[in-house]
Amino acid sequence: MRWSYAGLTGIRVSHDGPPSPAVTASLLALRDRLSKKWPQGLTDCVLGYHTLTLFFDPEELSRDAVVAAIDDLDSNQEIQPDMGRTVELPVWYSEESGEDLQAVAHNSGLSMEAVIRLHSSRPYNAYATGFAPGFCYLGDVDEQLEIPRLRTPRRFVPAGSVAIADRQTAVYPKVSPGGWHLLGRCPLTLFDLAQTPPGLIAVGDQVVFKPISRDEFFSLGGSL
Repeated sequence: MRWSYAGLTGIRVSHDGPPSPAVTASLLALRDRLSKKWPQGLTDCVLGYHTLTLFFDPEELSRDAVVAAIDDLDSNQEIQPDMGRTVELPVWYSEESGEDLQAVAHNSGLSMEAVIRLHSSRPYNAYATGFAPGFCYLGDVDEQLEIPRLRTPRRFVPAGSVAIADRQTAVYPKVSPGGWHLLGRCPLTLFDLAQTPPGLIAVGDQVVFKPISRDEFFSLGGSL
């Protein structure tokens, strides 16, 4: 691991190499360890694909103390992070609910049924959140489904849209612009400030997509 400054009150810790569940677990363990060490001094911990940015209150904690704690980490000490949950998301896959389903099938040379089967056949690791509250970047999509982002993003993507781009997949928690390819729709609420925590998915979780019918989608509260 290496670190760098992130402004006057931030330190960014970075892992070399590509993102992986092991990297995420290591960063979660570091976050948990330092949060317990300084419950008042650390004001926020932001996880990325292979980074952890630590923000601190300079009146409670010095930058030198944070740097020293990172430098003093014993790389041989095994730290067990809190294990993430498995989150199952129901998805109605169809051209009606996911207008790019046919285009993704054409790009991959597969049938739409095969695209649905591939997309829903594996668990995805929640690597990072960003773009919008509750938007979680999940990976890795099967290489047969890899597809670049849309050249021109849509101005309007419905809430609950399940989408892919490159080898990532995600669910749009709210109506927003977006440049990913839409495969279907999830009827669940992904982000709600009235809930604790507000996001249904957290970094470190595993997400499984479960295909459902049109009728099941509406019975679970979905809407078009």
